[in-house]
Amino acid sequence: MTLEPFVDPLPLTRTLQPKERFKCFTYYEVTMKEFLHNFHSNLPNTRVWGYEGEIPGPTIEVTQGECVHIKWINDLPDRHLLPIDHTIHGSGEDMPNVRTVVHLHGAEVEPESGGHPEAWFSRDFAQCGPRFAHTVYKYSNNQKPATLWYHDHALGITRLNVYAGLAGMYIIRNEQEDSLGLPSGKYEIPLIIQDKSFNEDGSLFYPRTVDNPPSEFPNPSIIPGFVGDFIVVNGKIWPYLEVEQRKYRFRILNASNQRFYRMRLDSGQPFVQIGSDGGLLQRPVTVDEITIAPAERVDVIIDFSEQPVGSNIILTNTARTPFDFGAPPDPNTTGLIMQFRVISREGTDESQVPKFLTTVKRFNESESKRTRDITLDVTQDRYGRLMFMLNDHMYIDKITENPMLGDIEIWRIINSGIAVHPIHIHLVQFQILDRIPFDVEAYNLKGQIRFTGDPEPPLPGEQGWKDTVQAFPGFVTRVIMRFAPYIGRYVYHCHILEHEDYDMSANLR
Repeated sequence: MTLEPFVDPLPLTRTLQPKERFKCFTYYEVTMKEFLHNFHSNLPNTRVWGYEGEIPGPTIEVTQGECVHIKWINDLPDRHLLPIDHTIHGSGEDMPNVRTVVHLHGAEVEPESGGHPEAWFSRDFAQCGPRFAHTVYKYSNNQKPATLWYHDHALGITRLNVYAGLAGMYIIRNEQEDSLGLPSGKYEIPLIIQDKSFNEDGSLFYPRTVDNPPSEFPNPSIIPGFVGDFIVVNGKIWPYLEVEQRKYRFRILNASNQRFYRMRLDSGQPFVQIGSDGGLLQRPVTVDEITIAPAERVDVIIDFSEQPVGSNIILTNTARTPFDFGAPPDPNTTGLIMQFRVISREGTDESQVPKFLTTVKRFNESESKRTRDITLDVTQDRYGRLMFMLNDHMYIDKITENPMLGDIEIWRIINSGIAVHPIHIHLVQFQILDRIPFDVEAYNLKGQIRFTGDPEPPLPGEQGWKDTVQAFPGFVTRVIMRFAPYIGRYVYHCHILEHEDYDMSANLR
């Protein structure tokens, strides 16, 4: 299938309005629905799932400290859009095919509202998972202003539910950030990037199994990772956006299953990165390219003031898949993300990018109560399929991570494989300390960690608060965090969704 790029304008996500405002909290209801959506003018409408019948879901904007209650409502049909592998945990024949649970990614939240994968529920809450506690989730929003996102997290089918369309952006604001003078209003735009593939009739394509599977493979079967043929931004394939000759703020989310994006502007102009997962950086960082893994967010300023009216600027992608050793993107298709079309400025651009944005108080390693080693492992299951694990354990194995409330810990994420894994930890925002190269061969043969070089500090754009970190192969990636402000059961996992579902996910208490 061939589709022409830059045909459709970029849709701007709708800001969801609350159902009621009370003295102590704001109340929303968000319904998951099946509906038809048009991804491209020359593509038939596609049956999808979405929050409030939208792809992506509407943006939820809240104020720091505002208590928000959301009733997440599953109004989806009983039959799934996509092929379910019943051989993996949480997806047995005895489970409802369509079950959902919403995780507010990056939020400091009580476990009952954390979107635990076993807190799933079916339509009308007819069936619920063992961790299900409440029909209404509570979000205190007592954290720094940040670009968060909400998405499905149901055990064993997260990859399918998110790919079907269950994702949206959630923004926390406060007066201090609003006073900085950054581009705002119509000049502040969320960009939610995904990749999709389609059948000739316009329906979503997701592989039933690997190419040329052995006869013993289940069918359907989970695959090691999915990448689509078309890049979708805010629900449109390769859209264009008309921009004035002025500064814009873009909150960018990678909501793809597996695909990383190494982004550049073909005009050669830089990005000014002002924020990452957990909010603003301390100071702006000027960079020529940004690599964003699944689940990561970057907050950037792009200044179009020096670009001539009528010029077209393409946001490109050069990241290989799997990242960063697989096939390079096609420069005419998956190497394209979207286009900016420069038009004349309507008025004076009074926005600015201050030299100082906010204070990011760094953790001190001496404060750490414990250092934990988290290994990223690959094995094969009884069918010969790849299974990805943490600490050589399956999801259903016993809990080995039991941090104490208020304790600061350092986690050493040890990647002896060949792929980059984006590791996400629920409940907390952390800081990246460094990445240290080590002898992979010695580690794989004898389990010894022998460092082969000096620690590499985080990239400038990674020096703020993070909830997802790119763990590079051949490196020990060190992160430091305080486990607060709640106790209970949470999870941590790889955010390549096929890896998360099988089986690179673990509970922590």
